[in-house]
Amino acid sequence: MKQENSKKDKRLYNQNFIQAWNNATNGILYSVNTQTNVRKQLILGAMVLVLSLFYNFSNVEFLCIVFAIFFVIFAEMINTAIETVVDLYVDVYHPKAKIAKDVAAGAVVLASINAIIVAYFLFFNETTIVISNSILSALISSPKHLTFVAILLTIIVIVTVKARGKKQQEENKKIKPFLPSGTAMLSFALLTAIWLNTNSPIIFCLSFAMSLLVIGNKVTDKKSLGEVLFGIFIGTLIVLMVYGLTIFKM
Repeated sequence: MKQENSKKDKRLYNQNFIQAWNNATNGILYSVNTQTNVRKQLILGAMVLVLSLFYNFSNVEFLCIVFAIFFVIFAEMINTAIETVVDLYVDVYHPKAKIAKDVAAGAVVLASINAIIVAYFLFFNETTIVISNSILSALISSPKHLTFVAILLTIIVIVTVKARGKKQQEENKKIKPFLPSGTAMLSFALLTAIWLNTNSPIIFCLSFAMSLLVIGNKVTDKKSLGEVLFGIFIGTLIVLMVYGLTIFKM
C-alpha cells in the first residue's frame, strides 16, 4: 500500500524542469481552449500592442501596458483554476463555494479596471495623443519597440494555434491537424528581426545557422516539413508586417 501511495504521489509533483514547463504550457492551452474571456483578452492585447506602435511611449510606459495585458490574463487563469477546484469538490450549491467563485471573479474585474486606468492615462492623455509625422518617425528610431511587439504578437499567435490544434486533436484523435510549428515561427521571427536591425552579415549568418539547428529536430520529431515551412512563413510575415507599419511614417 505504501508503495502504491508513493507512486501516486509522484504524479502530483513535477519530476524535472521539462515536465514542469510542459504542465504549465498545458495549463495555458487549456485556458485558451475553454475560456472565451482568455481568447478575447489575447485578441485585445494584440490590438493594444499594435496600437502602441503609433504612440511615443517610454520604456516604462510600454512595460506598464504589457504588464496590464498579462495581469488581466493571469487573473482570468487564476479564476479558472479556482472555479475548477471548487467544482471538483462541490457538486451542489454551497454559499462558501459561491463566495470563492465571486471573489475570484472580482479579482478579474479589478485587474480589468487596472488595465482601463493604464489605458486611459497612456492612450487618452492629451500629452500622449500625437499621431503625427514626428511620432511615426520616432518608431523608425526605436527598433527595440517594434521587435518586442512583433515577438509578443508571434507568441500570442503560437499559443492560439497550439490551443486550437490541441482542441481539434481531442475532438478527433485519429486525425492529426496540420499546424504551423511554433518553434519555427518564433525562431524565424527572431531571425527576421535580427536581419532588419543588423548590418553585420556575420551576425545574421550565425543567427540563421542557429535557427536551422533549432528547427532541424522538429522535422524529424513531431512536425512535418510542411508544418515547419508554414511556421517559418508566418513568423517572418508577422515581423515584416509590424515593421511595415513604419512605411506610413515616411
